[in-house]
Formats: sequence, structure tokens, C-alpha cells
Amino acid sequence: MSELTDTELAGFSKLMFEAAGITLAPTKKALVSGRLARRLQGAGCATFTEYLRHIQRDAKERQQVIDILTTNETYFFREPKHFAYLAEQILPKVEPGRPFRVWSAACSSGEEPYSTAMVLAERLGSRPWDIMASDISTRILEQAQSAVYPMERAEKIPQPYLKAYCLKGVGAQAGYFTLQASLRERVQFRIVNLNAPFPDMGPFDLIFLRNVMIYFNSETKRQICHRLVDALRPGGHLFVGHSESLNGLDVPLQAVQPAVYRKDPGAPRKGL
Repeated sequence: MSELTDTELAGFSKLMFEAAGITLAPTKKALVSGRLARRLQGAGCATFTEYLRHIQRDAKERQQVIDILTTNETYFFREPKHFAYLAEQILPKVEPGRPFRVWSAACSSGEEPYSTAMVLAERLGSRPWDIMASDISTRILEQAQSAVYPMERAEKIPQPYLKAYCLKGVGAQAGYFTLQASLRERVQFRIVNLNAPFPDMGPFDLIFLRNVMIYFNSETKRQICHRLVDALRPGGHLFVGHSESLNGLDVPLQAVQPAVYRKDPGAPRKGL
């Protein structure tokens, strides 16, 4: 198999930008080459240029490439300060009787929405709440919906949550765990492309979009953030990754702590 050239990387970058608004920097060359090597061989292509031509003709294979290159590292209770802020600062102020709605955008394999579900189950109990989780990768959403994880993925889950909401596999499922059905039922999954107008999903009290915007250029970030603001209820919160910032994007959100932003409670909600 040939080495991935700069020109070929630019070809995959163009594909990803058109599909998802994602820019593949030159530093991603090894990642792209490593992730696509097996697909290249399976398609019987000798070079990445041949493979680029192949995926232009084969829509199913092109979607596989998008799935592979948009899958990000995630784990349960990543950036725990966010979950502490949710539990201690946001949820105690939720109006009784009004459903509390969360959107886990770019949810990858599901660890983020299920972590959030554990916090909501503990703090809100039987009160109305729901979580919508989305990604652009069909493959990773299928994995998230299955809610089956290797036991080592449970290491970051606080013990009280692990005991209350997680089920250890037995027999053929030994070495794996899942989440209680009552928790899984509160999380709905759907495909959403952040780089396109959002489908009608209703307003959210909290949106997670963490460790994703680093893949977008400034203009794409700005457009996405304005659509996210429109999807928030007045007074709702947006959580981004701790390595990310909304500085310079001119979005009507107030920083309330690192990587946590709040929409003006008096702001009108626009259409998406």
C-alpha cells in the first residue's frame, strides 16, 4: 500500500468538509492513513487516489469513510466538572413539572448521554426529563444504542452510579456491562449533521458539544454556534470542551465558568 500524500489528504479533507464541515489538518495524516488502510485494501485499491475515486462512485463506502473519520475518543464522565455543575448548579433550579431536555451533540459511542442520564436519574428521579443524542456516524450510533461496553470502560463511572444504574454481563456477556433499561429508554438517538440546518427537535435546557469544534474552521464554528443558541431555551446552557472557547465567534452566550455558557434568560427563541 502506498503512503498517503498531501494531495490525497486534501482530497479526504474536501470530502469531510463538504459532508460535515470538518477540516483535516496536515497533522491528521497519520490518523487518516491508519484508519482507512483496511478499507483501502478491502476495496482492492493500490493507492489512496484510487480509493478516493472509488468512494466518489460508491455512496455506501463514502459513508463508511465519514463514519471512520468522525469517530472521536470518549469515555464515561469525561470532564467531571461539567457533571458536577449540572448536578449542583443547574438541576436544583429546574422548574417542577416542566420536562428537562438535554441534547448530546456528536455523542459518539454514547458514554456522554448515558453519563448525563445517570445524573438526571439521581437528581430528578421520576420527574420528566429526556435526552436526545446525535452523531453523523451511522455505525457509531448503532454502537451507542446497543449500550454494551467492555468492563474497563466503567473505570471512570463513580461507584454510586455504577451500583445504581449499571448491570454486569454474565455468560456470553461476561466482561461487559450495560445500563438499566429504565435509563436507556430516556435516551433517543438520531443522525444530525451539525454543518446543516438542524431538524425540528424542540428547545433544549442543556446542549453538550464537547471536543468537536476543534475540527471546524472559524466560520463553520460561528454558524454552528448560532444554530445551537437557537436550539436552547432562554436561560439554557451550552457545554463545550475544556480545550475549546467561543471567543471571537460573536454568539449571544455568557461564560459562567470554563467551557460553560448560558443563554440570556430574556432572549427570544428563533427558528432553526
